[in-house]
Amino acid sequence: MDTAIGLKKWFKENPEVANNARPLIGHSVALIFQKRSTRTRLSMETGVSKLGGQGIFLGSDDVQLGVNESLEDSARVISRFNDIIAARVFGHEDVEKLAELSTVPVINMLSEKFHPLQLLADMMTLKEHYGGDLAGRTIAYVGDGNNNMAHSFIVTSPKLGCHLRVAAPKGYEPLPDVVDMGIAEAKRKNVDFFTTVDPQEAVAGADVIVTDTWISMGQEAEKASRLRAFRGYQVTAEMAAGAKEDWVFLHCLPRKPEEVDDDVFYSKRSLVWDEAENRMWTAMAYMVQCLGQTLPLQKK
Repeated sequence: MDTAIGLKKWFKENPEVANNARPLIGHSVALIFQKRSTRTRLSMETGVSKLGGQGIFLGSDDVQLGVNESLEDSARVISRFNDIIAARVFGHEDVEKLAELSTVPVINMLSEKFHPLQLLADMMTLKEHYGGDLAGRTIAYVGDGNNNMAHSFIVTSPKLGCHLRVAAPKGYEPLPDVVDMGIAEAKRKNVDFFTTVDPQEAVAGADVIVTDTWISMGQEAEKASRLRAFRGYQVTAEMAAGAKEDWVFLHCLPRKPEEVDDDVFYSKRSLVWDEAENRMWTAMAYMVQCLGQTLPLQKK
């Protein structure tokens, strides 16, 4: 996060020389998309370009992992041509297998279980907003607990010294192994972490309220049942009445009105546009570090 913040600041403060600081010149990044995305594709392709590298988009029609070629063979071949593999996949086991078999760094752009680059962008956004350390802040995640963003907050928030509450309806709780990781890390860092079915309990005293889509890609057939299950979980000023007076809101997009109303989403509390932009800066920072490169992040 600190590298991403420095990178963003340096590029914006030094536009006349930023194009000369391109540590990925001569490097290529394979961008595997089993699942389509607006922000992920734009942030990765633009970020690679800003750093002087070449991003190679591989959609579901271009590379079918484990279909027309085994996942093992794809990993070996793609890593012969590229310096980094970044994959946005359905099953988390696919990205784990790619990482195991690839001879170059593999970045998880998203899996059904975790969304690490988005989590880094979220935490970067909060660090910018609060001006530094997040230790002691209370984060409330409200919505689908069995979700890659909920899981990412659970495994990461305690590491940063943040208290975390996750509110999800019965049947949509976080995966037990992820909850166990969160509990263990919360004990180690001496912070609070709990799950609940009551959104008001989760947001009580919260500095940050987070939600995500209730209907992820591939869950369209469940729309009616999910909308029934998540009644009362929409983020509104009324639902958040027990939060800190200066609470802020995060959503990784795309947003649907049932998840958060317009009064919150378009308010000054909402950090969603900075959050979206920071996807690029965190991706750039991560790629630079993957290749052991550096940037001259000096001031003007």
